[in-house]
Amino acid sequence: MEYIYGALLLHSAGKEIDENNLKKILEDAGVNADEARLKSLVESMKNINIEDVLKNAAAAPVAAPAPAKEEKKEEKKEEKKEEKKEESEADAMQGLSSLFG
Repeated sequence: MEYIYGALLLHSAGKEIDENNLKKILEDAGVNADEARLKSLVESMKNINIEDVLKNAAAAPVAAPAPAKEEKKEEKKEEKKEEKKEESEADAMQGLSSLFG
């Protein structure tokens, strides 16, 4: 990731993203730069328009969060409570009817 961050830093500074500049950024940050990774990243970024990528990333829609399972659990709990209330009322009525025969 530090290689990509270095490339983005060079881009935002308006400097050319090449092996020497990227290597200097990484070494200044305390990273031992791997020559093969530098070459690979610089070569792969030649065909990429970073401005377009950044604009598209910022404009990408954020997925709506999935409904929480807790809501379903709460609904089930409420249903169970209502059932218990109905049962307890029925039990109470039976108890009263047994008193009066």
